[in-house]
Amino acid sequence: MRYERTDLMIGTVREGLQALVEGRHGDPFSILGRHQYGSLTVVRALMPGALAVEVVEAETGKVLAELETIHEGGLFAGVTGGTTTYFFRVHWPDAIQEMEDPYSFPLLLGELDLHLIGQGTHYDLGRTLGAIPMEVEGIEGVRFSVWAPNARRVSVVGDFNSWDGRRYPMRLRPQAGIWELFIPRLTHGERYKFEILDGNGNLLPQKADPVARASEAAPSTASIVASSKPFRWNDEEWMRRQRTERDREGAMSIYEVHLGSWLRIAEEGNRHLDWVELSQRLIPYVQNLGFTHIEMLPIMEHPFGGSWGYQPLGLFAPTGRHGTPEDFAYFIDRCHQAGIGVILDWVPAHFPTDVWGLARFDGTPLYEHADPREGFHKDWNTLIYNLGRNEVKGFLIASALEWLEHYHVDALRVDAVASMLYRDYSRNEGEWIPNQYGGRENLEAVEFFKHLNSIIHDRCPHAFTAAEESTAWPGVTRKTEEGGLGFDFKWNMGWMHDTLHYMQDDPVYRKYHHGAMSFGMIYAYSERFILPLSHDEVVHGKGSLLGKMPGDHWQKLANLRAYYGFMWGHPGKKLLFMGGELAQESEWNHDGSVVWDLLDRPDHAGVQRLIRDLNALYAQEPALQYGDLHHEGFEWAVADDAENSVYGMLRSSPDRSSHVLVASNMTPMPRHGYRVGVPAEGRWEVVLNTDAALYGGSNLGQTEAWTERVSVHSKEFSISLVLPPLATVFLRWRG
Repeated sequence: MRYERTDLMIGTVREGLQALVEGRHGDPFSILGRHQYGSLTVVRALMPGALAVEVVEAETGKVLAELETIHEGGLFAGVTGGTTTYFFRVHWPDAIQEMEDPYSFPLLLGELDLHLIGQGTHYDLGRTLGAIPMEVEGIEGVRFSVWAPNARRVSVVGDFNSWDGRRYPMRLRPQAGIWELFIPRLTHGERYKFEILDGNGNLLPQKADPVARASEAAPSTASIVASSKPFRWNDEEWMRRQRTERDREGAMSIYEVHLGSWLRIAEEGNRHLDWVELSQRLIPYVQNLGFTHIEMLPIMEHPFGGSWGYQPLGLFAPTGRHGTPEDFAYFIDRCHQAGIGVILDWVPAHFPTDVWGLARFDGTPLYEHADPREGFHKDWNTLIYNLGRNEVKGFLIASALEWLEHYHVDALRVDAVASMLYRDYSRNEGEWIPNQYGGRENLEAVEFFKHLNSIIHDRCPHAFTAAEESTAWPGVTRKTEEGGLGFDFKWNMGWMHDTLHYMQDDPVYRKYHHGAMSFGMIYAYSERFILPLSHDEVVHGKGSLLGKMPGDHWQKLANLRAYYGFMWGHPGKKLLFMGGELAQESEWNHDGSVVWDLLDRPDHAGVQRLIRDLNALYAQEPALQYGDLHHEGFEWAVADDAENSVYGMLRSSPDRSSHVLVASNMTPMPRHGYRVGVPAEGRWEVVLNTDAALYGGSNLGQTEAWTERVSVHSKEFSISLVLPPLATVFLRWRG
């Protein structure tokens, strides 16, 4: 039976149909799908380019209707009987496709989901927004949803619809500004983006999904539907242990690595390693050197490799450069099985301006501030998240939890905290907007950090956070209930700057800057500190750590070994960037590789062995751990001998049953008979000497020292030491 076109267009207006076929209609469900008009049941489908469309009864395979063309733009319609389940059989010029009608499915996001998203308290966005494979009414497919409250129309585009934004326009849930659509018969692995018309009807560049859990490897920019199949973890014992050791009192020695330049395969086009290869090579290497954690420069998807990951646009997606999300989970699992924790750099401060990313996502400054005095970083040419929006705060916190909960990551190192805390960060007068009280503090950022850390500590008891914060902001690692920001650790940037500046001085002049090495102890327990020798110190013309050391090649290596010894003896957790462990001579090149050939030279291999032995001593000796966070575990044995450039640090265990003396001679002149007061009588054994021959040193020194009742430095007993040139010596009390 044939029907008049007016019957097939019932309930619509010509302008609406025109808007639909032109991709301008904001409510496609009002026209498409099955609609009941009295006794008339009409099915409409928008299939631009199709030759014919049939409606087929799902249960019997019977053709219920052959749809007629009611608009030359590809809009088909027909009358069917009843409410039976159906699918489309679409005749394309080169294929026949069968699929369920996306516009026949009900609302999918629940009212509670929408409410929590609007409040900024939906912390499972990675399983709510974006692309989620699921089954709806017995049909497998993918639910797409995206936050774009000011858009006129949003469509899902991908290979599955020839990237045609007219094909799959989405439905708006206005109470939260969320658009959603279930597309049947899609599965994981599909590429997609969102096509958006802004509020003025302007077509924006196709946008990657802000909550995509997988992405194409750069320079491609499409999002990928990730699998929802749970990963099979084998790290139960590791996770249990981390939950019971929340104070992190023990040894923590962190190997910081940029995965793209740790090791490249020259024979295969200088390519970097994938996640599986990294699990086979990086993990055993780090384990052998005795590091407790791997810290990776940001591995969230980022468009420009030269940003090292610090300009990310995929805060829920491991970069496709190294493989799939499942491969990334496998790498984490292997780390944990090897007894190694994983720290990720995480960047909530800013994002790049790429038009296919978050910038003016729905045609308005959605994720960023509208005013450039609040919303633009001149230093980095990036946009600043608007932490005054609930949805943006929720987006960032959900990203943090995605890594900690879904991927079992052990910690987040939060980048550029200072830039978030101060409204005038790197801005001249007149270039920033004061807070409501006229001050420079960013009150929204303060609230964000407190909320972030509270949520993480509540939901992820296995995890901790570390702040890269370069100012004297008070209470960065104080608990939130005590008025602090709630971080577990803070990078000690002051210690790093002071000590590196000292070590760059010629030893002749070091006595004039003696306080640079000891100053850090004045504030060492004001926060819970990590001592960082990070990537930032070996790039952009700063040279390598070895290159900063004065003197000839032997002296440079000796200075560096002495510095490492001082660092491992000094209170604070330790962090060393890759290449530093073998005294790399050139600065870091993110397009290159660590210069592994240096290990063929005994003096450089000796530095690597020194790092291994320092880590082992640190892990074995409670006296070298307790004072990291407790002032009772540290005292100066020698702090004021500027003339000889000698430092002595006494480290003690909580019960005072274990003591370690760390003595550093920062000149090339050996010191014989150098007397140091000690807290306990008896034999003191030399357990590490950075001047030992096996490390490439001159092998000067002693194996032990016995106390004498000679009062020095307010101590009843003292020992006489041989301090090698440019060296640090560790002596353990043996009783």
